[in-house]
Amino acid sequence: MDATNETFERDVVERSHELPVLVDFWAAWCGPCHMLGPVLEREDESRAGEFALVKVDVDANSELALRYQIQGIPAVKAFRDGEVVREFVGALPPAAVAQVLDELTGPTAAERLLDELGASGEPPEVLY
Repeated sequence: MDATNETFERDVVERSHELPVLVDFWAAWCGPCHMLGPVLEREDESRAGEFALVKVDVDANSELALRYQIQGIPAVKAFRDGEVVREFVGALPPAAVAQVLDELTGPTAAERLLDELGASGEPPEVLY
């Protein structure tokens, strides 16, 4: 999905409250963008429904590039609950992209802690 200055709030920020959203800031003239794009698209296909992939052309949407301080492309920002939670710049190799997505789509640190506490069967001690 492509997002624009006009649709970004709905397509990315609001949607990130339902599932993680990975935003690829790119441009048609950018060689590394053309290398990273297919990697992101393969991950999107193989992880159907785990996250949303949104592309933003920085030349056509300069307001978004300014708002998110895009200084080099490709720039990828991961959104969860309306906030950027992870980001990277450059064309990462497929294994590194997969690791970013594992972290994005997996449980949060708080969710992992709750799972660990629940698995122990012991109520947590609360310190004041």
